Amino acid sequence: MTDLHWKSAAKLVKGYAKKKFSPVEVTQACLAQIERHDKQLNAMVAVHAEEALAQARASEARWMKGTPQGPVDGVPTLIKDLLLVRGWPTLRGSLTVDRNQAWDQDAPSVARLRECGAVFLGAATTPEFGWKGVTDSPLTGITRNPWDVTKTPGGSSGGSSAAAAAGYAPLTLGTDGGGSIRIPAGFTGIFGLKPSFGRVPAYPLSPFGTVAHVGPMTRTVEDACLMMNVIAQPDARDWTSLPPDGTDYTAKLGKGVKGLKIAFSPTLGYVDVDPEIAQLVQDAVRVLEELGAEVEEVDPGFADPAACFRTLWWSGARALLGKLPEEKKALLDPALADVVAQSMAISLDEYQDAVKARGALGSQMRQFMEGFDLLVTPTLPIPAFEAGRLAPAAPDNTGKWVNWTPFSYPFNLTQQPAASVPCGFTATGLPAGLHLVGRMFDDRTVLDAAHAYEHATAWHKARPPGY
Repeated sequence: MTDLHWKSAAKLVKGYAKKKFSPVEVTQACLAQIERHDKQLNAMVAVHAEEALAQARASEARWMKGTPQGPVDGVPTLIKDLLLVRGWPTLRGSLTVDRNQAWDQDAPSVARLRECGAVFLGAATTPEFGWKGVTDSPLTGITRNPWDVTKTPGGSSGGSSAAAAAGYAPLTLGTDGGGSIRIPAGFTGIFGLKPSFGRVPAYPLSPFGTVAHVGPMTRTVEDACLMMNVIAQPDARDWTSLPPDGTDYTAKLGKGVKGLKIAFSPTLGYVDVDPEIAQLVQDAVRVLEELGAEVEEVDPGFADPAACFRTLWWSGARALLGKLPEEKKALLDPALADVVAQSMAISLDEYQDAVKARGALGSQMRQFMEGFDLLVTPTLPIPAFEAGRLAPAAPDNTGKWVNWTPFSYPFNLTQQPAASVPCGFTATGLPAGLHLVGRMFDDRTVLDAAHAYEHATAWHKARPPGY
């Protein structure tokens, strides 16, 4: 077979069980795809080919005996370079991290995947410490979008999104502190889920605080569900994590959206949206209506919480990097260094005011969602823009990425589950995303609705030209 690297994780494990192909063959195919394309895309920090092939051979032996370790045994997987992987330097896109230290722990999500026999191909790129919505860093340079290599794949999980879209691996792990799973999923035409805060345990916890989530980035919703069954398992290291609820995210996945009450907010009441993106999202909402959902066009009624988000996010940057020696600060992304400098002016009163504003927003959204199963918006108001820029047509580098990500960061503040599912392409061939926001703790409905939409359309089947 010549397209093993494009197969979904769900199809791979079924093929392994029937001995149609082996984890070794699939791993070789994925490694070959990385070799073909990563010089151009630059989605990988490091490729651990020998380790991956050793894991694949062990998986093959288990499948031959009919004793797989778990639901993703033998499935090629990429890990964002913010998450600890035992034996690998986790450099976080930064020249300030010393690679010569003990790398002796797996992050909880990585540990669960390893226990289930996933094959770790390597680490995917991130901007420095995952601080912004595009992916370039002093450590690895610029990561590019496979749909158009002059464009950004978004960020901060841009390496994971570009890799998944380019056929490097069916499973990738991302993190999302202000849209960092959903932004790149929207820009590259893949599926990405930010689970309810605490649903997927994390360790160490993000320096940016309780806005940061860990979640799956895949080419299909079913694969994200498969991944959630693994990574949502408990880990005592995360004292903020939710108790496991026994949900099987793959069970009854085809139940659809009939009868769901959906609030459709095209602009959240204050966002300027590119007309082409707006039309693609409107068309996607019409599909949900045709599938039986009850849709009401209504805004949730909050003002743009950008100032609140910036105060909290900038404070996280200060806590993380404010005490770096000057010689190390000189190694930072200049725009990140600027954010750290700005953060020094944030007072305790301003920080506490932001915490209160966040609480008010969370309370408002809990009440709003009592009337709806889902809130639907565009994932992003614009298509992907030029790679290497912090923002479209922005001359300065002072945190302007928040301005073009208005649909994502509010729901990091509220901690609700939210996902981006591909919903079409612009006239120039760039992907657009449909943003589904669920009630707090109701990850299942977000996944069910995304799956129903995905199966009513064919956007998820598209591949970038030449890949």
